[in-house]
Amino acid sequence: MTPNTYREIQLANRPEGTPTDSDFNFVEKEIPTIDTDELLLKTLYLSVDPYMRGRMKDQKSYVAPFELNKAISGGIVAEVIESKSEHFTQGDIVTGSMDWAEYNAVEAKSVQKVDPSIAPISTRLGVLGLTGLTAYFGLLDIGKPQEGETVVVSGAAGAVGSIVGQIAKLKGAHVVGIAGSQDKIDYLINDLGFDEAVNYKDANFKEAFQKTIPNGVDVYFDNVGGEVSDAVIMEINRNARVVLCGAISAYNNPEADIGPRIQWKFITTSSMMKGFTLGDYAHDFKTGAQDLGKWLQEGKLKYEETITEGFDNTPKAFLGLFDGSNLGKQLVKVADPDFAQL
Repeated sequence: MTPNTYREIQLANRPEGTPTDSDFNFVEKEIPTIDTDELLLKTLYLSVDPYMRGRMKDQKSYVAPFELNKAISGGIVAEVIESKSEHFTQGDIVTGSMDWAEYNAVEAKSVQKVDPSIAPISTRLGVLGLTGLTAYFGLLDIGKPQEGETVVVSGAAGAVGSIVGQIAKLKGAHVVGIAGSQDKIDYLINDLGFDEAVNYKDANFKEAFQKTIPNGVDVYFDNVGGEVSDAVIMEINRNARVVLCGAISAYNNPEADIGPRIQWKFITTSSMMKGFTLGDYAHDFKTGAQDLGKWLQEGKLKYEETITEGFDNTPKAFLGLFDGSNLGKQLVKVADPDFAQL
């Protein structure tokens, strides 16, 4: 039975430095009624992602900042509890961008139906969702790895980086991952098939990294920025491609992020650096999703999920992104379905 009230998580403050629990407010609201072509949805899983930290700042970017005292939003997998749309019925599983809330009332056209028979529904927030597509388009369209080339991936044990490395291997590249613990290094090599992996927290990181790239770097997929990327960029080959996906090392830095001057390196090697956001490829999502789904079903792609249980623990799961505690995609399991048979 649907309750009379639900909770949502609002942004209480614009964090200075690393966010804390006090920057989030849990607010109780009444379950809304829905109109024609709308759905009442119960949240099953929600996604926490590094890019959300940027939306907590009051600054111009590719997406509007979160508003204070309004719900934070992101990727969600939900169950249809009530439908006033001819295209959805009670018990359907859907995904879309929605409020961090236990229930959402949305327009039916704003969500997509999920087929639970293809893969666990949580994968639509990870390997078969936005993070998988981010890896796919960033690597293949900008990085364009060729057989025998060296591809380096930072944040390699994360949701995006882990998929980037595996796709690069499918294309015949020599793949080097950079991560922050020995467990993650072992995971990249033993489970995902990376050729080499290096711990950026080691005192001799630069020397260890150089030993993994005897032929230099042809493609660098950058998820972290900072000193790690400074070290990689100094090793790029002629006609290298640097894919700028994220800069998590600087997201909680209250000061300006200052690094070395790298223009000369790109001039002297005739190389390219290009940033992107997933929205750049919205017209081709279907192709990417089909390829990712095919590789997953063929056993050519593996994925890991770090699942935090309980809506109350959503802020904790989000903050965990910045201390490196997650392996693969970080999710929050909010509830089990009421009607769907999964």
